[in-house]
Amino acid sequence: MTAGVTSILREQDKQFLDESGLTYTVTVDGGFADLVIAGFATAPGLNPANVDLLVRLPFGFPDATPDMFWAAPHISAAAGSPILGTELNETVQARTWQRWSRHIAGQWRPGVDNLETYLAYVRRCLRQAGGH
Repeated sequence: MTAGVTSILREQDKQFLDESGLTYTVTVDGGFADLVIAGFATAPGLNPANVDLLVRLPFGFPDATPDMFWAAPHISAAAGSPILGTELNETVQARTWQRWSRHIAGQWRPGVDNLETYLAYVRRCLRQAGGH
């Protein structure tokens, strides 16, 4: 984690990340806290098995809703079928990321949801993409 910058994350979110054993960094880019989780497990039916995951948390998170997530390297379906909503690549902080256009806005519960529930949502999206 990057010293000082993690103060953007609430204590409960830092504690969740640390207790999960995840290796992560947090940097600031514009109006976002960019959380990169190294070696994040994808799901059965997807290649590769692990990626770096980028979550761009808007300032005001968790009351402000996160939107989309990104992966590097590019994730593909093991069966060869395209994964809808992942066709675009974006450069964030000098690195190319596969954008996963997934929108949780209508399901986000300010005051209830947090980083743990958002990562559970990301995992559900990956499982669905892998056919599970």
